[in-house]
Amino acid sequence: MEYSKLVAVTGLPGLFELLNSKTDGAIVRSLEDKSTRFVSSRIHNFSHLESIEVYTIRDNVNLVDVFNAMDKAGGSLPSDKDADAVKKYFEKVYPDMDFERVYASDMKKMVKWFDILKKNNVEIKLSEQPEEEAVTEPVAEEPVAEETPKKKATRKKKTE
Repeated sequence: MEYSKLVAVTGLPGLFELLNSKTDGAIVRSLEDKSTRFVSSRIHNFSHLESIEVYTIRDNVNLVDVFNAMDKAGGSLPSDKDADAVKKYFEKVYPDMDFERVYASDMKKMVKWFDILKKNNVEIKLSEQPEEEAVTEPVAEEPVAEETPKKKATRKKKTE
């Protein structure tokens, strides 16, 4: 399972693997109970985990950076029921987080999501975007020979 295919769905708990998208929604599989279902885009919004950023005291960072810091810290995760314990955990694990703009509910969600990713052995990394190769040699323009204009075919009217 690839991190790039994972989405969060508004109104539904947990994380989902995006299996197929349609014009009016998507078919997703829950990472927790492995159930597959159709989710309507009229009711729900989808957020790719790769596109989620977290406020810090400097520049915003991708959620992957926070998850990697959580992975390096090791140890046990705090209970997502205790907001104070979750905040203290992030103060230790990722002290650059802007705790005035990142809500306690968001931190709880990050703890839950990290736990789900670890249980499903998902490798937490951004998908590599193919780099556009820059042309190093200047391209010399060759003079283009002008074509002589072609004559229009004219039709002669029949005279009787």
